[in-house]
Parts: sequence; C-alpha cells; structure tokens
Amino acid sequence: MGRWGVTLPLTGVPVLDHRALVAELADLGYTDVWSAETAGADAFTPLALAAQWSDGLRLGTAVAPVYTRGPATLAMTAATLAEVSGHRFVLGIGSSSPTIVRRWNAVDFAEPVKRTRDTLRFLKAALAGGKVSEEYETFAVRGFRLERPPERRVPIMLAALRPTMLRLAGREADGAITNWLGAGDVGKVRAELGRGELAARVFVCPTADAAAARALGRALISTYLTVPAYAAFHDWLGRGEALRPMHEAWAAGDRRGAAALVPDEVVDDLVVHGDVDRCRARVAEYAANGVDTPIIAVLPTGADQLDLVRALAPGA
Repeated sequence: MGRWGVTLPLTGVPVLDHRALVAELADLGYTDVWSAETAGADAFTPLALAAQWSDGLRLGTAVAPVYTRGPATLAMTAATLAEVSGHRFVLGIGSSSPTIVRRWNAVDFAEPVKRTRDTLRFLKAALAGGKVSEEYETFAVRGFRLERPPERRVPIMLAALRPTMLRLAGREADGAITNWLGAGDVGKVRAELGRGELAARVFVCPTADAAAARALGRALISTYLTVPAYAAFHDWLGRGEALRPMHEAWAAGDRRGAAALVPDEVVDDLVVHGDVDRCRARVAEYAANGVDTPIIAVLPTGADQLDLVRALAPGA
C-alpha cells in the first residue's frame, strides 16, 4: 500500500479521547488523518490536536466549505495549521451543500463551481505570501496579506464529484477529494481528474452482520445521495435508474420508504462491510483502481471504534 488515511474524529467519540489512537496510527501503517465538517466537530481543531499527538502523519481537511468562512479567514487558518503541524497540512476545500451553507449558516449558496474556483485562486496567492487585491467573479478581496505566510507551499485539494470540478482540480489544484463512490467507479473519476492526487473517503462498516450493515448503509445513502450534487454524481456514474425509486419516495416525503428502496447492490458498492480482513481488502481495491489516498470512515457497529481503526490498519 501507499497512503492509507482515516477520518477523525470518530462518530460519538470525544475529540480529546483520540490522543492515544493518533499516537499509534503511524506505527499501525496509517499515513494520513483527514477531518470532516458537517454538524459535529469543525474541520480544523481536531487536526491541530492531531498535529501535537503525532509527528509523521499528514493532516487534511475533507473538506472546509468555501462559503462558511471568508477567504482571508480560510487563508489564516490554513497557514496556522501548516505551522503547528510542521508543514504536514493539506487544505481540502469544497462547496459543501445548500443545507449546510444556506440553512445552517445563512449564506447564499450561489455558483458553487465558480466560488470554489475563485477561493482556490485566492488561497494560492495568499498562502504564497503575496498581497492580494483582486476582483474575482464571485467576490473581491482588497489589500490582504498574511502576517505569517507558510514557510512551505500548502497543497490545496478540491472536493470534486463530476467532470467540471474534477477537471478544475486537475488543472489548478493539487488533486481532488471524492466521496460516496464504489471501487469500480474510480477509473471514470480518475480519467476526468487527470494529473494530481485522488483521495477518496471510503465508508467502512466492519461487521459480519450483512443485514445490519446494509440497513445502516441504506439510511446513509438515502440521506446523502438525495442531495442534488450527489444525485447528479450517481446519475453520471450510471446509478440513476437503480436509485430512481429512492428519489421518488424521498421527494414524496417518505424518508423511511426511500431508505428501504436502496438496492442491496448499491449498498454493497458504496459501503465496505464484512470482517476486518475483507474490509481491508476491499479498501485496497480502491487503491488498485487508481485512488492515491483511500480515507476510511468507520461506521458505528456497536464495537469499540478505536479498536476497529486499529484492526483496519494496513499493517494489522
């Protein structure tokens, strides 16, 4: 294996309770810790702590929304994380979703591709230490310069699902971070990205109880894949007809019925489940198919999640 990442913090585990695990990760074979940001921990604080608890892991945001922090605030936070981590930090940014941006943060969710592109261009200039005065298409910045620019270049990756954003990531960023795809989908995504690193969050449910894993997978899939960007992503990947009944039930307000209509084969494509050896082998398929950095996201099974991360390590 090359890189092997894990999503932290784990569901339901307090941030400070990860200290011992983070200190072990490199010895277990993990190379990366990546955060997530929805309605739990923010994307940056767990990484600042992980930077103090480890000295070799790469740390990345997957992802920080480009709408919910101002461009200068994003630049300052990235520069600080680069400094406190000894320049092991990768800034992953993305448009997020209308729910998170508009409903939860009271910010207009307009022109997400352009806003992400403009934020990327601003961040590249600001993190290089220059004074930025620029009229971008979606915002303007005048006279901003970081007081303490990073000593080394901060890699920036884009959350990307479909060709337009994947191509932008390949042209102007250091790579793409994608989500909710099967190992068999990697080739199509990789072809659009071209150059640059491809990271993929892989949902892993380490249990021999296939029925329980599929029930959890259906609930998550019906919640995530009804978001317009993810719905369009899976239309592009070829799952549109398989997921049509789910979408129709969701649109009619039948949330429970929508989850029940997710086919087993879709769950098995998108959620890795089985014993830990099978899960580890399935994650390795993503790497074999062209993912540079698989990032496991451990789903709760009732077992100790810290121990599951240890068991899923490539060196286990």
